[in-house]
Amino acid sequence: MRLLRSTDLALRILMRLAVSTEGTPATRKVAEDMGVPYTHAAKVVAELQHLGLVDARRGRGGGLALTERGRTASVGAIVRTFEGDDEVVECEGATPCPLRSDCRLRGALRRAQEAFYGFLDPITLDQIVTDPTGPVLLGISMRPSGAPLP
Repeated sequence: MRLLRSTDLALRILMRLAVSTEGTPATRKVAEDMGVPYTHAAKVVAELQHLGLVDARRGRGGGLALTERGRTASVGAIVRTFEGDDEVVECEGATPCPLRSDCRLRGALRRAQEAFYGFLDPITLDQIVTDPTGPVLLGISMRPSGAPLP
């Protein structure tokens, strides 16, 4: 299973905000810190704000802040929201699989998907930014603007 880029970026933005020591960084700064295009970060931030995980304010004194809900959010729930709860394989689509009525693979993949989410469900954002991750995130956010990522 491979996560969508938006899911990966959402988790990285949340992790970055969880260790922020600079108040409320702008979306542009967070995008720069994460080494991603601003437009991609802005779309993900808008979704995170819609979900109540991030507070985003425009203008002077604005920026991004992790909400309490974001800090205690389940990583599994965040991934599920961004990935969707679709089947791992498409059995019914435009070209239906001839095995769909008697196939065990579909059920096995669905159980594996649920096990994946089940493992992530009890893990919170706060838990994944503890040592050694937190200090690395702080190092990324403290590097001079334009400096290469480690």
